[in-house]
Amino acid sequence: MLEVRDLRAGYGGTEVLRGLSLSVGQGEVVAVLGSNGVGKTTLNMTLSGLVEPWSGEILFEGRPIHGRKPSEVVSAGLVHVPEGRKIFPNLTVLENLVLGGYRRSKTGRNTNIERVFRTFPRLKERMKQAAGTLSGGEQQMLAIGRGLMSEPKLLILDEPSLGLSPLLVEEMFGLIEQLAKDGLPIMLVEQNVVQSLDVASRAYILENGHVVLSGAAETLRDDPELKRAYLGL
Repeated sequence: MLEVRDLRAGYGGTEVLRGLSLSVGQGEVVAVLGSNGVGKTTLNMTLSGLVEPWSGEILFEGRPIHGRKPSEVVSAGLVHVPEGRKIFPNLTVLENLVLGGYRRSKTGRNTNIERVFRTFPRLKERMKQAAGTLSGGEQQMLAIGRGLMSEPKLLILDEPSLGLSPLLVEEMFGLIEQLAKDGLPIMLVEQNVVQSLDVASRAYILENGHVVLSGAAETLRDDPELKRAYLGL
């Protein structure tokens, strides 16, 4: 689905991504893990067309998308749910969802809304409520639901557990597992190492803008030396 080859990008004269390569296959949940400042957000913004890559390739379904406009990336089916939710607080839940589907046909909008409500029944209960009055967990559900409205072929989730209580974190990772079981490939970009490795099939560990470790999530989770050296566990 997604292949990133030797990607370099940054801001001004500062290089953030330094030859990063990774891939996400059909039906996979792939975790991209690392602490603050290692380049995770820059990677997501570059994949989404918000940051122009300096060099390297981004292939989606075998076709290059590096250098394309964000709207074209979304239309291709690569959808990014950003860190911090970025919902429209003064609009209702339903209005936020409708905006998420603006690149798709009006005929499919109601079908997509019903799909979101089946996935997140709590959003249906609050469909006429201002999004800014939702709890943190509900706002994260809305952000993911808005992403689903764009009919993604691959979904990038950027720090979906950020700022949530432990109970809501458990619920959020359960929802991610359900989306994956429904057949949606996911690139999960997180600092929550333990639970990300529990839901992922493979993982990449980032340091200083490049991949320092990659492999099966089970291997990375269970190897004590890898935990000490790279995961801080």
